[in-house]
Amino acid sequence: MNKHITDEKTGISYTLQGDYYLPDLALPTEEEKPIGIWGQRHLRYIRQHKRLLYSNLLTSGKLNGYLADVDRQAEEMFSRLVKQMAEREDITEKLKAENQMEWVARMNNIRNRATEIVSADLIYA
Repeated sequence: MNKHITDEKTGISYTLQGDYYLPDLALPTEEEKPIGIWGQRHLRYIRQHKRLLYSNLLTSGKLNGYLADVDRQAEEMFSRLVKQMAEREDITEKLKAENQMEWVARMNNIRNRATEIVSADLIYA
């Protein structure tokens, strides 16, 4: 009995697994791009809550590119928000030199608020 066969009509090859021939399927190749924390959070979200989107992206070979794009957008939005909020609340290098603990507390507050905004607008939307 042959281990590998090919259907002449469809061109699909099959491999013998136990008593059954299973099709030899493979996902399309995809360029590997680095994915940061925002992309990983979005991946976890779509895997759990948007299964159809996840399956479509995975089987079309576009998942990694999509997540890298979401990660880039989220990082840009986060940086822009932190900068704008710090300017609006007058958190400067002068404050950092005079009172480091207050500067750290206020910057942490800004970073937490920016994280919440990015998460609500891009990651979990």
